[in-house]
Amino acid sequence: MEKGKILLAVTAFHPQRWHQLLAAEREVVLEPAGANDPSIAYAVVWKHKPNLLSGLPNLRAIFSVGAGVDHIFADPGLPDVPIVRVVADNLTQYMTEYVVWRVLDHHRHGMLYRAQQPKKIWHEPPQRPAGDISVSIMGLGHLGRAAASVLLSLGFAVNGWSRTDRPMKGVSTYAGEAGLIPFLNATDILVVLLPLTPQTQGIVNYGLLKELRRRNGLGGAVLINAGRGRLQKDADIVRALDDGTLKEASLDVFEVRAAAEDKPAVEPSESLYHATRGGDIGSGSSGASHAAADGCVRARREARKPGRPRGRVLVALADPMPWRLAETPVAVVIHGRS
Repeated sequence: MEKGKILLAVTAFHPQRWHQLLAAEREVVLEPAGANDPSIAYAVVWKHKPNLLSGLPNLRAIFSVGAGVDHIFADPGLPDVPIVRVVADNLTQYMTEYVVWRVLDHHRHGMLYRAQQPKKIWHEPPQRPAGDISVSIMGLGHLGRAAASVLLSLGFAVNGWSRTDRPMKGVSTYAGEAGLIPFLNATDILVVLLPLTPQTQGIVNYGLLKELRRRNGLGGAVLINAGRGRLQKDADIVRALDDGTLKEASLDVFEVRAAAEDKPAVEPSESLYHATRGGDIGSGSSGASHAAADGCVRARREARKPGRPRGRVLVALADPMPWRLAETPVAVVIHGRS
């Protein structure tokens, strides 16, 4: 019996690497042969075209090539099949490194020293110990908890906020709408690692930022957004930097993602010289793609098992990478829709 094909439908990056890795197991196509192509068994996607998958009669599972699945749920024609999120340990490591790097840079006045250097100025501001600085993480999921653990080991006071209560040893946790303002009022450095949902879109706005603690050992509040760009309102961040609500910011993402050759999504203003602007580099996703591709291969074997229930969460652990390009296993989670 002929194996069903894999539809590889991705935008924003070239699919060649994924095509090569997935083709080791079965035929890979970049477009279905018509809206009702019966040959497609699995779809590996990243921000695919809306309704692309709705008519595929033999589709068995959908795989996200990144850590998030919000781009899949945004499809109005999403079929009722298991959805798989592939998480590689090295992706978690990359994100943790990014968060810790930005926290330490703000804590040790990196922006001030870089601004002084070309002017040949040497002014050393008061340096407070890590224990005097409260780093607060919005989103205590897998990535948030990993970053919190490292920040705790460095001596920072760490807070965490999530929609539902998620206790963590050593972390002061807050939950829900009732806990949000107290969480922000106890924050010197705000790290955003929330998933993008209808409830969290635009949550990092001026109203939220003005609740951050401005009188602190850093000389002002700091924002680090390592999550999704649409979690934030770019204009509100500029306003907060302009009026002193924020002292500094590190933005790995923007509300509207610009192409590499375009101007920055946020036009430079005087205040944005107090912001470090990245290019969605926090998760180092290119380095995790081999691990994630292997996870897709192994998760397909799980998803096609007879009697696999829909609407359930499945956690599977992959063997070490056969390509020896990553030495860690891959966790694969199948999400059911509520």
